[in-house]
Amino acid sequence: MTRIAVVGGGLAGLVAARHLAEAGLDVELFEEEPAVGGRVRSVHEDGFTFDRGFQVLFTGYPAAQRELDYDALDLRAFTPGATIARPGERSVLSDPLRDPGSFTETVFNREIRLGDKLRTFTLQRELRRKDEDAVLDGPDTDITSYLADRGFSRDYVEHFAAPFYGGITLDRSLSSSSVVFEYTFKMLATGETVVPAAGMGAISAQLADRARDAGASLTLDATVSAVESDDDGDGVTLTVDGREASFDGAVVATDPKTAGELTGVDTPTEARGCVTQYFSLPEHVDLATDKRIVLNAADDRPNQVAPLTDVAPEYAPDGEQLLSATFLGDPDESDDELAAAVHDALASWYPARRFADLDLLRTERVPFSQFAQPPGFRRDLPAVDAPAGPVYLAGDYTEWSSINGALDSGKQAADAILTEIDRSA
Repeated sequence: MTRIAVVGGGLAGLVAARHLAEAGLDVELFEEEPAVGGRVRSVHEDGFTFDRGFQVLFTGYPAAQRELDYDALDLRAFTPGATIARPGERSVLSDPLRDPGSFTETVFNREIRLGDKLRTFTLQRELRRKDEDAVLDGPDTDITSYLADRGFSRDYVEHFAAPFYGGITLDRSLSSSSVVFEYTFKMLATGETVVPAAGMGAISAQLADRARDAGASLTLDATVSAVESDDDGDGVTLTVDGREASFDGAVVATDPKTAGELTGVDTPTEARGCVTQYFSLPEHVDLATDKRIVLNAADDRPNQVAPLTDVAPEYAPDGEQLLSATFLGDPDESDDELAAAVHDALASWYPARRFADLDLLRTERVPFSQFAQPPGFRRDLPAVDAPAGPVYLAGDYTEWSSINGALDSGKQAADAILTEIDRSA
């Protein structure tokens, strides 16, 4: 039986392992951490659920629809749109077609001009009809230029697009690729924004269970320090915790920097990071979010606040609510200094509320949350079969930085291996 090693137990590696095992191959996955998931993990402490930074799943993602069992994940949905906040004022911008209750608030939102609202709805309709592959392969510029070309005002960009897409691309300057903007805007217009009831780590746990059920072996706390193609190109030797092991092929599904070191392939390493803080607040303090993300229209301290237990009550014990606040980049302030900024922002947005009981529970610093995606970035991404010999890459850095990219890349790597086996048979 053909033996395949998968290096890395993130989303891409788990998907690759499952599809290879389902095809009848002998698959062993090696993960250096004590748990699978990579960047998509959750920690459960004292009745709270903490994801590794603020993350959501777009149900419209084609690869997610293919690889995940949504019903089993018990998904909880955010309300479309967002609350736009600045000192002393909050307003709602939503999609009245998908959220009819927001019609009046959206129409009378003074932050966003009527023309910008109409342009938003027009863009939604256009992108709903556009094929996903056509979006990814279409013309590319930066998001700021794209919005200007579409006629959106500077106020729209500064008050809504910058904080909203700053949260998606971790780049409030909107210098990232418009391809990413179009794709995610399409997903927002056609599906829901959700988290599993048990946290984002439930996605990784489900993928791991599916890989094991298919027959793959998952070995944790195992560090792969070398992946070497044999001289004849018919096999691969892995160095795992200092010992060598032979396989007929390998999928390298690590982070891009490690993948480059193991395979010699150029991978994107410029990072987009963030810091997410989690706070508890007594349940009786009503922030009236109606399950919407709260965007900071004034500055980026923090960029946004997410009412996690409004969306998924399971994220906190009875009597408590859980909020997350996300700062973009890699701020050098202490956890307490960042928490003070969150307190001040909330107090300014909700002057009638008291936040004396706002309690910092956890800070997640994720210096590499995404790789940078400037205009034209997809031209420079490595192909799945870029490494020499029977070694293949799986990771969002072969597609685009997203859960969809990671899931799809795992399937692409598995398909490449199976195609090569059929060709050689």
